[in-house]
Amino acid sequence: MPKLPEILEIKTIAQTRLFHVESMHLKFSNGEERDYERLRSGKRGAVMVIPMPDPETVLLIREYAAGVESYELAFPKGLMEIGETACEAANREMKEEVGFGGKDLKLLKEFSLAPGYLSHQMSLVVARELYEEKLPGDEPEELEVVPWSVNQLDKLIDRNDFTEARSIAAIYLLQRFLENQ
Repeated sequence: MPKLPEILEIKTIAQTRLFHVESMHLKFSNGEERDYERLRSGKRGAVMVIPMPDPETVLLIREYAAGVESYELAFPKGLMEIGETACEAANREMKEEVGFGGKDLKLLKEFSLAPGYLSHQMSLVVARELYEEKLPGDEPEELEVVPWSVNQLDKLIDRNDFTEARSIAAIYLLQRFLENQ
């Protein structure tokens, strides 16, 4: 394993309500120095949940995605509250976004999105043994809940409104999880 670069300086170069951009001045073990920029995440992590009301079905949400200016299908997700575990956050987000809680929640994977310039981490949780429970969420409009057959996940990947890389990765991790059950 190569030696990590020495961090000579970190400074904030821009900050908004959502984003914190940092400049990092690094010195590598061969003496080379470079400046990198990264989006720094807050202290809370994020969670994505795959709700399974039965062994053959997953629940997706259709939600407006401002980045691409369209409605997208994806798995429910959100920020973890301070003190919450990934499974607790997944259960809360599921109640807010799809109107179900889960009795059996399993952490499948923690992953990054673009580690070259984002410090953001996401925990992927699968939820089973669902029960009805709705909590108020922070979405500006009611989300459409879309049931999808686990036998049709390949068709989901082909859809033009299912483009989020995190949700696509979640499908592959879910398939691996289900094969080992």
